[in-house]
Amino acid sequence: MAAVEHTPDYPPKTPPPKRPISPPRPETSLAGTPRARMQVRNRRSANWSLEAAPWSAKKACAHVLGRLHEWGYRETDVAAAGLTELLVRTAVADGGRRVSVHLADQNRQALIVALSHRPGLAAADTAVLPELTSLGAVSCGTDTAEDGRRTWAVLDL
Repeated sequence: MAAVEHTPDYPPKTPPPKRPISPPRPETSLAGTPRARMQVRNRRSANWSLEAAPWSAKKACAHVLGRLHEWGYRETDVAAAGLTELLVRTAVADGGRRVSVHLADQNRQALIVALSHRPGLAAADTAVLPELTSLGAVSCGTDTAEDGRRTWAVLDL
């Protein structure tokens, strides 16, 4: 008998391609977080994101005063404008690409916050706090974390 060449009825088995070794997953626990994200609840609030530029302070003042007027507060325009301008100028001086301004009111007080969004800053600068107090802030503060420097002031309305 002559040798008959046999052709398989099915394709030959090939091993699956090897996957590259994946890097380890990043740590996602919140145990090492130095501060919680800012949360404003049960009150009116507004926020704006601005480019970190010299003109940002004036634009932020216009936003804050406009919103305070919408909420019925017109008596403290000078103090609110001064505080907002100083807070935003301080955030712009940190050298980040953007600045965010947050405003909230409760019990005839306004909270104004400026965040620089520049990571890796040194310890919080407290030189601005006496100036905020002289502009009419009843309470103020500053802190630094991974997401940048946060400076805030509370103003009686």
